[in-house]
Amino acid sequence: MTQLIERSAQSGDDAPEPRPTRLTMAQAITRALHDAMADDDRVLVFGEDVAALGGVFRVTEGLAETFGPQRCFDTPLAESAIIGISIGMAIRGFVPVPEIQFDGFAAPAFDQMVSQLAKYRMRTHGDVDMPVTVRIPSFGGIGAIEHHSESTESYWLHAAGLKVVTPSTPSDAYWLLRQSITCRDPVVYLEPKRRYWTRDTVDTEAPPPPFGRASLARKGSDVSIITYGGLVDTALSAAQLAAEQHGWDLEVIDLRSLNPLDFDTVAASVQRTGRCVVMHEGARTLGFGAELAARISEELFYDLEAPVLRATGFDTPYPPARLEKLWLPGVDRLLDYVEKALAQ
Repeated sequence: MTQLIERSAQSGDDAPEPRPTRLTMAQAITRALHDAMADDDRVLVFGEDVAALGGVFRVTEGLAETFGPQRCFDTPLAESAIIGISIGMAIRGFVPVPEIQFDGFAAPAFDQMVSQLAKYRMRTHGDVDMPVTVRIPSFGGIGAIEHHSESTESYWLHAAGLKVVTPSTPSDAYWLLRQSITCRDPVVYLEPKRRYWTRDTVDTEAPPPPFGRASLARKGSDVSIITYGGLVDTALSAAQLAAEQHGWDLEVIDLRSLNPLDFDTVAASVQRTGRCVVMHEGARTLGFGAELAARISEELFYDLEAPVLRATGFDTPYPPARLEKLWLPGVDRLLDYVEKALAQ
């Protein structure tokens, strides 16, 4: 395990202490895959370049060497086939953890994921489990080329039967992946690429947070910021700046799980503040923020002091790398919406 973590290190640091230890998010995902494979020999890791290369981001580096080519192996460049064989393996009693190399490459797998993977367990009246965790490096912020910085969460959320989770910290990356792999339902595990090199403490022996539970990333009293994935850090930076420059006290909720959604935590926050801004990278129209805004408005109408606002990406295809910072919602865009919420 020490060699595995050393190989996956992004900065060449020494091997970590047993517990707790500081890991990058990429290392935390590597360790989660390793621990899951060590605990259950039914767990298989496969995808494009995951074995020989160790994945584009070296997240799976060392797994093939440690567990052998029958448990970690490369596949052809065929995303539909990757998910198709995952379904077949799950039916035969395995626990597949396929990787889609980049978010935009998930489109060829859409039919298998929505038509088969999402529906198979219900189709069999629960007789056949579908414990497939689809890992997808997701979202923007790394200056990548076309099809490498998409926000696909709304596609999967609209397909009943798929659970959808996304971490914002190395600790969450470890535990959400471990819990996803043991889930009897298929899980889409969206990894925020911009956070791969963020380092924080991970205790792999501590009691894990409940699966499907949001977290209170920052307590506040003026406006609730509801977000997830890589934008949690953006929201926390905005909250710090708002406190220093304007005296605004912003509360930040990290959803962690989009389906199932911990609406109780969202509701408790909005009831405390009376104002809410939802933030995500994807396009504004029919993005996940639209669903959150609608539900908050429907169920918490009398708790609101202002309409629920959305700080999002634009309704355009993802831009070239040089325009990425202008397209993505950042601190300034979020604080503009906070100011609008407080003015009403």
